[in-house]
Amino acid sequence: MCILFVAVNQHKDYPLIIAANRDEFFKRGTAQSHFWGPEQNMLAGKDLQAGGTWMGINKQGFIASLTNIRDPQKVRADAITRGELVSHYLRTPVNNYQHKLSLNKADYNGYNLLFGKWHSLAVYNNHLDKTQPLTDGYYGLSNATLNSPWPKTNKGVEMLQQYCQNGHDILPEKLFELLLDKHLAADQDLPQTGIPIEWERRLSAIFITGEDYGTRSSTVLTIDKDQKVQWQERSYDNTATCIAKQSFQFNIN
Repeated sequence: MCILFVAVNQHKDYPLIIAANRDEFFKRGTAQSHFWGPEQNMLAGKDLQAGGTWMGINKQGFIASLTNIRDPQKVRADAITRGELVSHYLRTPVNNYQHKLSLNKADYNGYNLLFGKWHSLAVYNNHLDKTQPLTDGYYGLSNATLNSPWPKTNKGVEMLQQYCQNGHDILPEKLFELLLDKHLAADQDLPQTGIPIEWERRLSAIFITGEDYGTRSSTVLTIDKDQKVQWQERSYDNTATCIAKQSFQFNIN
């Protein structure tokens, strides 16, 4: 599923801040974030079942991240894995990627794809066949459209905004605290996406807990005014215990 919170040009030292959770079944094989392949150019985790990824960045400053659209009535068993959209883009970024996405939109189950150079990002929604640029501001992207007013999306955006407006240095620990929020929304505020109410409740938290399904990892990505990238990742087991930490820093080429 996944959720992302993004701040574009909202802090004097960090023109881009992204805080993201990846939600998945715990039995699904996953590799922690690393630089892929012999070229060592793309930094991302890896879905070992289908071979793609949910979020990554390359050394040229191109970024991509994926969230599923929750719409069980439109799910196809024969659809292509959505994770390849991220890895393909980061390996060979192209200027007209949104055109390619549009041409192939029916090959995939519902998704939102955040993509672009770090200072010029956009989100494509394949159900709407629409691309929305991320101008200066705050954004939340969960399992509907960009900035859909779901309780957890609104809450995360508000927390990120409050933190950035303090003007102090951005500490990854504070952003991880945001991503660890386990509070459930009230029933009357839940979206109605076609899944049972028990699942709507469970998925209403920013950080999802459960024995079989939940938040597997959190990622904090910042790019400062000198184009220095900081990528930090924390991985969790099904007791919400942090079991691994990854940290990378590099300057955009």
